[in-house]
Amino acid sequence: MKRLLTLLFALSLGLQTWAQIHDPVKWSFETEVIDADEVELIIHADIEEGWHLYSQHVEGGPIPTSFTFFENEKLHFKGVVEEGTPQEEYDPNFETVLKFFSKKATFKQRIKLMSMDTTMLRGELEFMVCNDAMCLPPEWVDIEVIMPAAEKVSLGSKAQKNLPLEKSLWSLFFIAFISGFAALLTPCVFPMIPMTVSFFTKKSISRSKGISNAIIYGLSIIGIYVLLGVGVTAVFGPTVMNELATNVYFNIAFFLILIFFAASFLGAFEIVLPSKWVNKADQASDKKGYLGIFFMAFTLALVSFSCTGPIVGTLLFEAAARGNYLGPIIGMFGFSLAIALPFAFFAAFPGWLNSLPKSGGWLNSVKVVLGFLELALAFKFLSNADLVLQAHLLERETFIAIWIIIFLLLTMYLLGKLKLSHDSDLTFIPVPRLFFAILTGAFTLYMIPGLWGAPLKLINAFPPPMHYSESPMGVGKGGSGSAADAHGPEGTHLGPQGIFVFHDYEDGMAYARKVGKPVMLDFTGHACVNCRKMEEEVWSDRVVKNSLTKDVVLISLYVDERITLPKGEQYEVLIGNKVKKVRTTGDRWSVMQAKRYEINSQPYYVMLDHEENSLIEAANYQDYGNVELFKDWLGRGVEAFKNL
Repeated sequence: MKRLLTLLFALSLGLQTWAQIHDPVKWSFETEVIDADEVELIIHADIEEGWHLYSQHVEGGPIPTSFTFFENEKLHFKGVVEEGTPQEEYDPNFETVLKFFSKKATFKQRIKLMSMDTTMLRGELEFMVCNDAMCLPPEWVDIEVIMPAAEKVSLGSKAQKNLPLEKSLWSLFFIAFISGFAALLTPCVFPMIPMTVSFFTKKSISRSKGISNAIIYGLSIIGIYVLLGVGVTAVFGPTVMNELATNVYFNIAFFLILIFFAASFLGAFEIVLPSKWVNKADQASDKKGYLGIFFMAFTLALVSFSCTGPIVGTLLFEAAARGNYLGPIIGMFGFSLAIALPFAFFAAFPGWLNSLPKSGGWLNSVKVVLGFLELALAFKFLSNADLVLQAHLLERETFIAIWIIIFLLLTMYLLGKLKLSHDSDLTFIPVPRLFFAILTGAFTLYMIPGLWGAPLKLINAFPPPMHYSESPMGVGKGGSGSAADAHGPEGTHLGPQGIFVFHDYEDGMAYARKVGKPVMLDFTGHACVNCRKMEEEVWSDRVVKNSLTKDVVLISLYVDERITLPKGEQYEVLIGNKVKKVRTTGDRWSVMQAKRYEINSQPYYVMLDHEENSLIEAANYQDYGNVELFKDWLGRGVEAFKNL
């Protein structure tokens, strides 16, 4: 009789939770004609209010939206899938700034038609969605679109493509512009200003001629650097650079390059170009007319390379790694504009020179400060490589500790407590230098709580994500590990709060039957913020932790686990009116939760007997997210098992 009542209760619970199967994204596909033998596949995502879909370009934490097109000799895919303008905001689920779409998202892929026959384009896309409280497991969607024959394409229906300039390009422009001003204040560039003014003062026969020459000079500087950006785009292309941005070896190589640049800025050595290049450019600048002005600008670029080279190199990589062919061009335009404007203005109006500060030791100080910043940035690229390898050699605490040391040394340098080889004696601290020391000192103190789990929102785009740390739950609150970390039952892993958990359902059930304890089934996720809150705020209670350790067998199933199942174990299943592809361990547990309990949100807790029947109602974060309620629920489950 009790068994029948339990079964009826479980069925009624299932009817109540049917509406909790979330399906917040609807996908649709269409094509637009671009040319006689070229079309554009347009992929639309309609997203329910309150949910967001992640961009293709996110790192650490969420699953990015990705597209895979199956080989078809009748189709040639040009470039990468382009996406609209995503929002770039702080994401509470992953405690970092991420790119995502709300309400609608559009993705586009250029395709060249290679056949006179129609053909079926086939592929698949993977995506993940979250709202402010939870994330759903990643899902796969089939792409099947009939592509037209090349001879049947009408030129009259050519689509007009006018994608807005991404916000990221504007941010890149301003970063490059500020970097240009920083380069201007280095000892290789700043002293060139009076030399340039002297040149134009002697060469110009009238004021109007001097102004026009100054404008040509400024445009020449911009043209030289923009051509460099065009060259990077032409040689590598956005696709290759975007792939390199996530390549382990490239990130390690760039880490070493930035260390080399930083050492140069800090005074270990000078980076110089071959003297014959500079001499030839200088000789060409003696020519009359605009050609001579252009070569004088080119001479400036070569002479100042030891200071501008490291900045330009860093900027070009950052620009190209954004996966947009305009990135290097926009970056070089912003950088060169900042350098060209002062040169052009002072050349046009020589009297303004009197307002400039005199050259001196402060120029070397600017160079040293840039060296410290290059050094800090270098560890971002080493962190990228470590994240891809999952080597855990540069976890969040280690990264933050390194940055604290770097900025502490920078603060000491600005205060005159640290002196490098090329520095002049500092008899007093200028007010601007003192202000910068206060800022860097405050920033150093701000980072210290990050060693104990503080989110550090000001810099969350740089260190590894919160979950990639020695103690993902915070210092003193336990973390995740393996059975090798401590002595637990065979097949268990050291989970949150130091509680041993099973990650395999069958193994956990078999052990529960062996020891005669009920099962607490925990549907969770690596990307589930509410799961972490429950584990940190509720499971840490002494009574709750003791019960989870001694009274139940805990089985934690991660619905977003990325371990790929063997081909023979992969399958498809119908959930409601939607086909779900099971390819990973996480897919398996996600389908199990949706099919058995008709809900797909986490955390979701179920108390089971040895026949896999529910003992009491299921629990979640929304209704049981405090210690007393969860303690009561857990106690009732254990008592129900004893009464069987």
